[in-house]
Amino acid sequence: MSKLRRQLTGNTNSSVEPKSLFDIKQKTGNVYESIAIIAKRANQINITVKEELHNKLEEFASHTDSLEEIHENKEQIEISKAYERMPNPSLLATTEFMEDKVYFRRNDEDLFS
Repeated sequence: MSKLRRQLTGNTNSSVEPKSLFDIKQKTGNVYESIAIIAKRANQINITVKEELHNKLEEFASHTDSLEEIHENKEQIEISKAYERMPNPSLLATTEFMEDKVYFRRNDEDLFS
C-alpha cells in the first residue's frame, strides 16, 4: 500500500455517516463555504488517487496485444479492487475538514467588491 493511500484511509470509514451541519458551519461561519472547501479538497484527492492508480496499472499494460491475446492479469485486478474499496474522496475530504487538516484562507478582496 502506498504512503498516500495509507495517509488518506488511515481513520476514515468507507461507509457514509451523517454529519452535523452546525459542526460543518462552525469551521467557517457559512455552511456553503465549508461545503465548497470540502468539494475542492475532494477534487484534489480524486486527481491524486486517479493518477496513482493510472501509474500502477500502466506497469501492467502491454501495448502490443491484439484482441485475441488479451488475458486477465491478477495483479492488475487486485490493484483495481483495492482502489475500489477505498473511501470516496468526498468522505476523505470531509474527515480531513472536520479534523482541521485542511488549510484554507479567504480572499478578502471578494468580500469588499
